[in-house]
Amino acid sequence: MKIGELAQVAQCTVETVRYYEKEGLLSAPPRTSGNFRIYGAEHVERLRFIRNCRALDLSHDEIHALLALADKPAEDCGAINDVFDQHIAHVDERIRELAQLKLQLDALRTKCQTAQAVDACGILHGLAAMETEPRQERHTHLG
Repeated sequence: MKIGELAQVAQCTVETVRYYEKEGLLSAPPRTSGNFRIYGAEHVERLRFIRNCRALDLSHDEIHALLALADKPAEDCGAINDVFDQHIAHVDERIRELAQLKLQLDALRTKCQTAQAVDACGILHGLAAMETEPRQERHTHLG
């Protein structure tokens, strides 16, 4: 199948297919004598795998690691568990960060309970008066 057909079957765009090829996540397919890429079932399977990983917010490095492990079916899956354990830890940390962000937003929202003139808005006054804390390193594994 050609790249457009692969993209359609995998429910993504042609640009996504090309991007994953460029990133080394999807192997380059053979080409016809007319220089068209010809994809097979293995490309569909791998592309779906990559897209499912991305849906779980796995980084490209994590996907590379999983694909390398998947290419060694006789090995044990302990390393796969390690990748997932690390990803779960990243998600837990991000949830903590988002919970803190929500508390800050809720506190600001309580400063303006009714519609009033903009210059009297408690949210705007709260934003202007907030002490800026040193920017903490955001805990993310994504680039």
